[in-house]
Amino acid sequence: MSKGLESWLKEANPDVLCLQETKAQPEQIDTSTFNQYGYTCYIHSALKKGYSGVAIFTKIPPDNVIVGMDNHKYDSEGRVLRADFDDLTVICVYIPSGSSGGERQQFKMEFLNDFSQYISDLRKTRPNLVVCGDYNICHKPIDINHPERQTGVSGFLPEERAWLDEFELTGMVDSFREFDKSAEKYSWWSFRTDARSRNMGWRIDYHWISQPIKFSLKSAAILSDAVHSDHCPVMVELELSDV
Repeated sequence: MSKGLESWLKEANPDVLCLQETKAQPEQIDTSTFNQYGYTCYIHSALKKGYSGVAIFTKIPPDNVIVGMDNHKYDSEGRVLRADFDDLTVICVYIPSGSSGGERQQFKMEFLNDFSQYISDLRKTRPNLVVCGDYNICHKPIDINHPERQTGVSGFLPEERAWLDEFELTGMVDSFREFDKSAEKYSWWSFRTDARSRNMGWRIDYHWISQPIKFSLKSAAILSDAVHSDHCPVMVELELSDV
């Protein structure tokens, strides 16, 4: 908020804004700032203060909001929030990082397996999905700077990338790559090495959409000019009149 989020939100005017790694309890978020621009705020925080957390701010009234995956192991960390809009479901997900190694990398892989099952089960009744979030995985070598230097690095491990391969094979579509297949398009840059000024980034933020709404895609983009954190916003636009 201190870095211009309010003015960006007013200008960009998204119908639905999904946030990950909020690091805040609901009472710490002044939702009145967002309410004045027409947003209703749904917040799923971790039990641990100052950690993880997701939120959905929406101008479109949802028919249904479901907090979590009905799995305390993940829900206690504030990882998944779902909102239904008529026949469309938006999932806001913050996939765990495994960068601290060992136990947390194992936790990440367990989450990925369980999240796949969650999405598979959900698609049986809600086939039109937008799965928005920080995946903490670069899918292809094109999605990371100097991929030859990233061997063995969490976020670009073969097993993580294979999970995204499988996710795609189930009928999920990387919306950004439908419009832009060029290199050096990133959504996260480390604060530690002045990486952003040198565009030494990673593309780890995605809108994966299910195959039935692929025809509804109008545009997708990485909004790298927005500088509110070490991530920048990613955008997808859908025309849903026929859904």
